[in-house]
Amino acid sequence: MTGSDRQTKPAWPGKVRRYLRSPSTRMAAFGGLLTYLSYAYAHGSWTNLTLICVSVFVGAFLPTYAKLSNKAELWANNQFGFVTAGRLGRFLPQLVFNLVMFWLMLWGGALNQHGIASVGGFAGAALVTTLASQGTQFLGGYLVARGVGDANRNTLVGLLVNVTLAALGTAGVPYAREAFLIVGFVLGALFFGIGLLSDIRSKLAPKGGVGMFFGTFNPFHNTHLAMVRQLLEERDLDRLIIHPTLIPKLHVDAFRDGTIRVGRLEGGFQILEKTDKADSNVDYFPTGNKFLPPETRKVLIELALAEAGLGNRVEVAFYPEIYNTKGFQGVVAEIKRRNPGVRLHAPHGTDFGGMLVRQIVDECGWIYPWRILRRDTISATAIRKGAKGMTSGVVTDVLEQLSQNRPVVVVGGRRFRNDNGVLTEGD
Repeated sequence: MTGSDRQTKPAWPGKVRRYLRSPSTRMAAFGGLLTYLSYAYAHGSWTNLTLICVSVFVGAFLPTYAKLSNKAELWANNQFGFVTAGRLGRFLPQLVFNLVMFWLMLWGGALNQHGIASVGGFAGAALVTTLASQGTQFLGGYLVARGVGDANRNTLVGLLVNVTLAALGTAGVPYAREAFLIVGFVLGALFFGIGLLSDIRSKLAPKGGVGMFFGTFNPFHNTHLAMVRQLLEERDLDRLIIHPTLIPKLHVDAFRDGTIRVGRLEGGFQILEKTDKADSNVDYFPTGNKFLPPETRKVLIELALAEAGLGNRVEVAFYPEIYNTKGFQGVVAEIKRRNPGVRLHAPHGTDFGGMLVRQIVDECGWIYPWRILRRDTISATAIRKGAKGMTSGVVTDVLEQLSQNRPVVVVGGRRFRNDNGVLTEGD
């Protein structure tokens, strides 16, 4: 493997074997079986060929569909930066998918005509099913932010739970139909309502208070610096607190389970790689697989802020004990404790990590988010691959010295010991 963030692709036989033993693949197969059993039982369609074909398709396609749903949401987030837009990006493709599935099953005689009519026909069934599914997937994302599961598998679990309720509800089973409608509309209202309130709060945010800037900052580049200046000015903040991610939460369990590991050190960056235990349907590295140690990222942020003359208005916080046990939710609680009664703001990007930060702060109380639509060409991924001119002078200097594996890094009259990429000030 070169300095790229990408892994070398395994040969096809190996990929097929890993796909077949993937927990997500087995869960999808179970989902196809559950689709057949649920609808066959509820609608009396045990021998219906259309239902059998739809169930086989669901079992084979579900892992791919879960990843496509996540990508559709990410695309919408990057384009618009609003929570509601991202959720519509996930909702609309699934609605189309469900419309086609219900129409096919109705056309093929797999559905109870009276039951499906009682929930608004195939279109009503597709709408309610999609709303309920979005709600359960939102709960899955809520758990991901707390280190429980991963985005793809939690999406699958939400879909599986929804299948059983939809099958019974569309058959007109007493109480199941009512539960199906209530769950669909209630979860749908919460799903879109919470996001809409967050978007309104981001646009009507008052000025003043303290900002919280979370991210990997891998490394801290010129766009991060511009965001700091813009936030301080536009929201008229008293000060801004930056807290770099220590280990991304999606990697914590993967390290613990032995599904990813640090393969080697390259130019001061830790190169992460999947092991044979990894799930082939899971993207473990949505933001790349090269990471500077958190201590080094903290040093780079401090150096860049000092060089820009912003050190007196920006604090670089570092709470490893809190973050390692409670994540950014714990960091937010600590900032609230240290700043009682102060209005809090939270800038974020619109990439995967940025929108995950947005979700976290939305769940931590009445905090004013501030979305940053990225339209420049500065890229942390490009920097990690060796691109120049995207970081401040002092950061560029340190990265160059790290790439040479110097045991001591000297910058701006300060000396740092380099221990396998970890910078510690002093000799």
